Amino acid sequence: MSQFTRRDWLKTTVAGPVVMSAFPFRVFAAPSADDVKAVVDKALGFLKTSQKDGGDFFPKAGEPGLTALIVSALLRNGVPGDNPIVTKSMKYLEGNIQKDGGVYQKGLGNYMTCLAIMAFKELNTGGKYDKVLANATKYVKGIQDDTDPKDVKYGGVGYDGKSRPDLSNTQFMVEALLAAGVSKDDPAIKKALVFVGRCQNLKNESNELPYAAKASEDDKGGFVYNPLDQDNEKSDKRTAAGGLRSEGGMTYAGLKSFLYAGVSKDDPRVKAAIAWVRKHYTVTENPGQGQVGLYYYYHTFAKAMDALGEETFVDAKDVKHDWRQELFDELKKKQGENGSWANKNKQFLEDVPELATAFALLSLSYCRKKA
Repeated sequence: MSQFTRRDWLKTTVAGPVVMSAFPFRVFAAPSADDVKAVVDKALGFLKTSQKDGGDFFPKAGEPGLTALIVSALLRNGVPGDNPIVTKSMKYLEGNIQKDGGVYQKGLGNYMTCLAIMAFKELNTGGKYDKVLANATKYVKGIQDDTDPKDVKYGGVGYDGKSRPDLSNTQFMVEALLAAGVSKDDPAIKKALVFVGRCQNLKNESNELPYAAKASEDDKGGFVYNPLDQDNEKSDKRTAAGGLRSEGGMTYAGLKSFLYAGVSKDDPRVKAAIAWVRKHYTVTENPGQGQVGLYYYYHTFAKAMDALGEETFVDAKDVKHDWRQELFDELKKKQGENGSWANKNKQFLEDVPELATAFALLSLSYCRKKA
């Protein structure tokens, strides 16, 4: 039987850089709360018209992940929990809780459950969802690869615990478990970081896989989607030298996983990832993939940059970037008249407005400057 993947699930259903030397008196300031709210309110108008009677959002019958993603994004942007869109969505999510603790329908158990954990956590006032979160956490831990520490797959997780692991699913797992209150020292987090390390184009004691030794200077320090692609000669992720191409969305996903899990910024793996980001900083494309997966890229970019804590980010050419403002400007520019976002590139179905809008709103929630 063919493997049911995230892509299958989907199918079922600016300002340029400013050189400081030229503008010595430029003040870097993130967009105001009012600026962000105006964009979010416009998106709310779209979501009101696209939400189905049952509370979900996908145009066709699908899994609950997209709805959970939208709920998290709205709540993080200050939309109250008693907003009708949110309450209808939460009722839908509660209806998708399975006996094993996962939150899914036909498949993609890890992916769907991790997104749901984030939504339930945002509304866990007074411990309302403590039991739900505990059961979901147990479910996710139970499908993590825990066989042989020497196996490439060790510590990672795929869509459902049966498919091969990948960095995207694993980074969602790390974020969800930590959000649910799992300790950074928990064995599940420690094991996950082993797999995350093996997804980095960096030859060291954390990654002794052959592809890492073949990384070009341009790819070094970045992250790949699936290290198992090193053995797949037909993979479009492979380079001419037999290595694997680093990608923007995956690099920010790997970097944020390390930072969220408490890995020091002085750690060689973190330093190498930051060095790659400095060489490939942009808010106009997904480095290594162009416009493919652009909105997924925006959300990992925003989370990682926020975790890094550099309000003005200096790239490899010594150009300083007000990354929150630049990301906000780019997202505002791309927002449609009806309040939605959509990628012209159809890969990963980001041309579906509900999906692109979910990632865009989540990205926006990180654009406000920290108090």
